Amino acid sequence: MNARRRFHRGGPQAPSRGSTLVIVLWIALGLVSLGLYFGQSSALALRASDQRAASIEAEQAIQGATRYAAYVLTNLDIPGVLPQFQIAPTFRPVTENVRVGDSAFWFLGRDPDLLASTPGRNVQPVFGLVDEASKLNLNTATLEMLEALPRMTPQLAAAIMDWRDEDDEVSTDGAEESTYQRLNPAYRCKNAPFESIEELRLVYGMTLDILAGEDANRNGILDPNEDDYDSTPPLDNRNGRLEPGLWEYVTVHSQESLTTTNGTAKVSLGAQGRQQLATLLQERLGNQRANEILQRVGNQNPAGLLNFFVQSGMSVDEFAQVEGDLTAGDGQTPRQGLINVNSAPEAVLACIPGIGIDMAPQLVSYRQSNPSRRNTVAWVAEILGTQRSLQAGRYLTGRSSVYSADVCAVGHLGRGYRRCRIIFDASEGGLRIVQRADWSHLGWALGSQTWQQMQQQRQLTQNTR
Repeated sequence: MNARRRFHRGGPQAPSRGSTLVIVLWIALGLVSLGLYFGQSSALALRASDQRAASIEAEQAIQGATRYAAYVLTNLDIPGVLPQFQIAPTFRPVTENVRVGDSAFWFLGRDPDLLASTPGRNVQPVFGLVDEASKLNLNTATLEMLEALPRMTPQLAAAIMDWRDEDDEVSTDGAEESTYQRLNPAYRCKNAPFESIEELRLVYGMTLDILAGEDANRNGILDPNEDDYDSTPPLDNRNGRLEPGLWEYVTVHSQESLTTTNGTAKVSLGAQGRQQLATLLQERLGNQRANEILQRVGNQNPAGLLNFFVQSGMSVDEFAQVEGDLTAGDGQTPRQGLINVNSAPEAVLACIPGIGIDMAPQLVSYRQSNPSRRNTVAWVAEILGTQRSLQAGRYLTGRSSVYSADVCAVGHLGRGYRRCRIIFDASEGGLRIVQRADWSHLGWALGSQTWQQMQQQRQLTQNTR
């Protein structure tokens, strides 16, 4: 009886204790899960805040880079010639891994003598500012010059001409209002000058493949994803050579300055400036030599500075003394689209009448062998000869006034990557920013070596904390 009573008393109590234990365990598990969840959320929030702080630091570094670039461009030893094209500049700016507190910035540039088609030579980026006059101006280039660009077709070149002209008359193989109205969605043909390179995407027949080529992130080097065929975008031919698109060779921001470094107006080579030209030559070269030069030129109106050099019979040294004070225009309206023969790549030089694909390599080779000549246009006559120089001269210059700074920046520990492209224009005397574009969406542009160095430095910093 006692045994039954004990069994009866203990029976119901055992399951009750087990249920309580299960409930407690579930509550504990829930609390642990909540703790882990909130801990993970806090860690993610902290990481996001850290990334945001690094991004702000990178933005501030870009602001610093903008001021730094402006200082460099307003203190050039040779006006119109970037430091990387000078033999021994008084001030050689630092263009890579420039520290700004815990952040850093780089000026992503180009070496026009470094052929994009040469295997193994374009796997690491070049740093420096970029001369916009090294490119073909979309608003001034002729149809034939456009057709000579890499990846260009006659139809696309004609469509570009129709996009920028003022009329609605369709040129041969071109596209005007009627063509654009048939698209879905339809839009208007601009019939006005280009305002940016990106505007090319609106031109009939233009594709991203033609515009960007294999250089998807526009950094001028062959990244791993740009040499793997169709494994990752963009589609490439996997031949070990970077084949960039049109954007590498065109601009809308190139025009000469009408003032000298001291703010005085340049002397026109036209009839309206003949008296000022005589005075300038007399001051720099003496009366006798000035009279000889003026007599050789006669009543001719040189189409370009190179034309004047050839017609005048001046020596290179003599011409260098007056080149920065002269303009082949009327002295009132800046000439747009002049191509700097000292900084233009071979593909752009090949588009110029009188140069073409046969003489462009020779000009680049001479530039490499004679870097001291890169502050004048006169040396071109030695390579092209008289007739070719007179044909090409109207399109050429030896100095520039519009530059771009492709700034890449990171915050602390290499985080918060940002990229911004800024156009500086000094053609009107003072330096001003005429365009600013955020290129961060294009992805990492500093190459694998810089990435690895940054990762090693981050790991070292974290290990010492």
